[in-house]
Amino acid sequence: MTVRVNMGTDGAGAAVAIDLEELLATRLLVQGNSGSGKSHLLRRLLERSAGQVQQVIIDPEGDFVTLSGAYGHTVIDAGEYSEREVARFAARIRQHRASVVLSLEGLEVEGQMRCAASFLSAMFDAPREHWYPALVVVDEAQLFAPAAAGEVNEEVRRASLSAMTNLMCRGRKRGLAGVIATQRLAKLAKNVAAEASNFLMGRTFLDIDMARAADLLGMDRRQAETIRELQRGTFLALGPAVSRRPISVKIGSVETSARSGSPKLTPLPTAPAADMKDLLFAPVDPLPEFNFGPEPKVSVPADTLIEDFAKVAPAPAASAVPDKTPEAVEAIVADVMRAIVEDRESALRAPAVLFQDFQVRCRMADLARPPVDLSAFVRRLSCARAGIFDLTDPDWTAALEVASALPDDMLGAFLVVARAARDGDPCPSDLRIAEVYGTSSLGRVRRLLANIESRELFVCRVDMGGKRSITVPRLGWTTQPAEAA
Repeated sequence: MTVRVNMGTDGAGAAVAIDLEELLATRLLVQGNSGSGKSHLLRRLLERSAGQVQQVIIDPEGDFVTLSGAYGHTVIDAGEYSEREVARFAARIRQHRASVVLSLEGLEVEGQMRCAASFLSAMFDAPREHWYPALVVVDEAQLFAPAAAGEVNEEVRRASLSAMTNLMCRGRKRGLAGVIATQRLAKLAKNVAAEASNFLMGRTFLDIDMARAADLLGMDRRQAETIRELQRGTFLALGPAVSRRPISVKIGSVETSARSGSPKLTPLPTAPAADMKDLLFAPVDPLPEFNFGPEPKVSVPADTLIEDFAKVAPAPAASAVPDKTPEAVEAIVADVMRAIVEDRESALRAPAVLFQDFQVRCRMADLARPPVDLSAFVRRLSCARAGIFDLTDPDWTAALEVASALPDDMLGAFLVVARAARDGDPCPSDLRIAEVYGTSSLGRVRRLLANIESRELFVCRVDMGGKRSITVPRLGWTTQPAEAA
């Protein structure tokens, strides 16, 4: 099916269209200084292709949330959700083919990068059966794929850059077509920009940006000077989805508008200068004075105060409930952890939120002071997700001691394998380990098992029939062979 999206007119007044199917295969890069009309161009493309293809917009300024009313896009306000919840939303978006706007407005730059990295990575890691075609529009792409290190955390920068690189370099086979827009080509990572085959270059003034734009368009130095003279809303287009030679495109009108537009001149106030001065320098209203009454006189001798304290009736006992035995406390905690992991929504909640739920449930079971803090709860949660609730068992005490060097997020995967090995059950599949680890990527599961094996905690074997078994050498446990898929 061929769908052509009318973007506007060329210098002769003829319509210029983008082949949507070709765009999905070849990606698009839009460049132009602030005020050149990049957001207008993206809005035209999104409006004209709405209903033809799934659309996902990474919106750092909240400009595209107005698409929701006219075209039914779902708006996700990233500031209201945790990083893990945003990743879960991304997986559901691919499954249900929903068109969404991820609004990053209100987050700091580092928070925007972290959120976009989690969101794009989760879309990239979606199961193969959900690899439907989708336009992924990233505005202000230089924020998420910077050419050089900045003031943000290096780990966050690398995660964001990796997610953008995957989108532009490897996203095509997964149905993800990147459409990225930037103010400065020089600030955008070259390996991200180089993967686009279609270009729409708007007005720019800096020599380094003009040189890169001209190089992408196949123009010489003299022709590059024309980029400075482009009018607002006019772009030079080149690429298999638009034109085989550079052409000038005047972007057409749009039906929706951003919440924030370009500043417009408005008449100044007509009040005389003297009146304006009176308004500015008028006396500030004093704060109301409160009468707190006479100041108390501190003249009571210390001995008298001590005697008064001694006369106060003793406070009632902290708890009228008899002290519980350690076995009773452990039974209550085990029941509470079982109830938490059986709740399907618990997989979407952060550990800190689940810890509050844990404390409330313990109080409801007449356990006023839960015996674990947040860090201990996180590890216990990993045990519960692996199906281990009774930690008084000597086998699990030994297993936790063996796994003490593992990070908290890897503990659950270790224990689900160790449980099968202890019971002599078949080796857990990659899907089961992925569920406990909190990912949908089987590649990540394989890297996780290799990591644990490199720490000499696992020994993985694959027989001639392709069935995998895993041994926990320090405990002497081995699973039965089973298919890994």
